[in-house]
Amino acid sequence: MSNLKGIMGEFEENNVRFVRPVFVDILGRMLDFTVPVEEFEDMIKNGKGFDGSSVDGFARIEESDLTFMPDVSTLTILPWEYKGFENSWREAVVFGYIYDSNGKMYEGDTRRLLKSVIEKHKSIGVPKCGAELEFFIFDNDKCPNHTDNGGYFRAGLYGEIRKESQIMLNSMGIRTEFDHHEVAQSQHEIDLTYTDALRMADYIILTKYVVKKIARRFGLYASFMTKPVSSINGNGMHIHLSLWKNGKNIFFDDKEKLSKELRSYIAGLINYGKEIQAGVNQWINSYKRLIPGYEAPTYLVWGKRNRSAYIRVPEYQKGKESATRIEVRNPDPACNPYIAISLIHAAGIRGIEEGLEPPEPIEFDVFHASEAERRKLKIGELSPSLDRSLELFENSDLVKQTLTEHIYRKFIENKKIECENFNKHVTDYEIENYFGVL
Repeated sequence: MSNLKGIMGEFEENNVRFVRPVFVDILGRMLDFTVPVEEFEDMIKNGKGFDGSSVDGFARIEESDLTFMPDVSTLTILPWEYKGFENSWREAVVFGYIYDSNGKMYEGDTRRLLKSVIEKHKSIGVPKCGAELEFFIFDNDKCPNHTDNGGYFRAGLYGEIRKESQIMLNSMGIRTEFDHHEVAQSQHEIDLTYTDALRMADYIILTKYVVKKIARRFGLYASFMTKPVSSINGNGMHIHLSLWKNGKNIFFDDKEKLSKELRSYIAGLINYGKEIQAGVNQWINSYKRLIPGYEAPTYLVWGKRNRSAYIRVPEYQKGKESATRIEVRNPDPACNPYIAISLIHAAGIRGIEEGLEPPEPIEFDVFHASEAERRKLKIGELSPSLDRSLELFENSDLVKQTLTEHIYRKFIENKKIECENFNKHVTDYEIENYFGVL
């Protein structure tokens, strides 16, 4: 929908009474407000002002007047209907960009960041992405109580939440291609079909919103927290990425199958993986997932069949050249997808620009290799904690050159506070293990 007259006609035909402008804070949490459809034309022309001082990572009180300008190409009518006292009605959502009080592009806008990173490197190639979103379904939002004992591809309960979510998403133009019960109890996965990287980041935000809403209709709670239960697998969000130029997937090579660009992109991610990690695994809790034994990557290796690798290249299938891609396996669904994809793409592009060559692929679980074997193969590790990761992030020239100064500063400030607060907190583990014996 892009023509105003056509938009208003669609609104009338579908009984849309409200539009919700959607954006995220610096941590990737979905925020919105609501305007009546009668105000939408004015919002397209002039934007809609809001107070940014209460939004994490946005403006200070003295510079809090911000304006949301809708990106009309993202306008989507939500597929469900609300039953009012007298009338039923529907609403639409729209993403957009943030501007400051002087009408300049706001440096704290992470959606704008991803758009600019893509634009900056488009002469090399434009990224397309897919995403696998894992989540838990618990019986409430206070305590992670399991709702089933299912396992990988074993049905478990509440598969209909996945189906209902996909019906809603597909009706919104968000194509899904797969769903199943995941390895852990109460854990599920929905995969999104690849599309342009910016649109995929938007779709990730909306998918989490839709899944949570459907779960609530069942009286349950869908959690995208990375590791809500310590003894089972955590939630990942594998990002599948390919690079396109002049309508061709440049990750495919007729002769070698895997192109030089793909190999250098992988090398960039391996070389800069630890530097960008805090922007991909942004929570203290994220690192509880990245430990051996729970099907999550811990070492900076790549492979074709190795599902414990940091990067996997799915096997080439004849006739499916467009599907040649990499799968980056350390992201989790609690990240800000605009920041995460920006950093992943910047690291990969840096590898191409520097002509880097990746190490040999590893097709075994590195966790079972000895330290001497890992040293011989020059295998590096992902950071084991947010504070360690944040130190590398803060000192990275790549990160500084990719993020705006505002996002760089505010993100680090926010994460340092998180680490400080966590270090002051007395955990259940400490009470259980120390209180009765010390």
